[in-house]
Amino acid sequence: MPLEVGANAPEFSLVSQNRDRISLDDLKGKKSMIVFMPYPHTRTCESEACEIRDNWAAFEGIDANVVMITTHAGATNRDWADDNDYPFPILSDYWPHGEVSRAYDTFDETFGYAKRTTYILDSDGVIRDVIASDVLGEARPFASYLPALESIT
Repeated sequence: MPLEVGANAPEFSLVSQNRDRISLDDLKGKKSMIVFMPYPHTRTCESEACEIRDNWAAFEGIDANVVMITTHAGATNRDWADDNDYPFPILSDYWPHGEVSRAYDTFDETFGYAKRTTYILDSDGVIRDVIASDVLGEARPFASYLPALESIT
């Protein structure tokens, strides 16, 4: 079950596909979207990530941070980002495996992946919305993202 709306987002510090270290503190000051993604290079995950990429101007237009987190190694995330020209950082929660995903209560202990959960945060790092799919192969409703971010004042 995802973390509750109104809770402070757990702290994290992870490395992106470009080897930049990004933390929750780096996101503060702007509304943000943290997208946990199960498996790079798979149909549903790629579809979701490409939809964010294809609507990137809208996220920039509302001055929102977007980061994606997978439990895969940085090299896998880099290949995936390069193959699809993703403009957002993809952070590796590979080691200790799933530590951040666990903190956000979105780690699947049986199969070792981050569940399909998106956290919408205000500029102080408080969770304002949670958008999730409980079915591994079922995408989250992209149409929920921008309204959730825009509703943060």
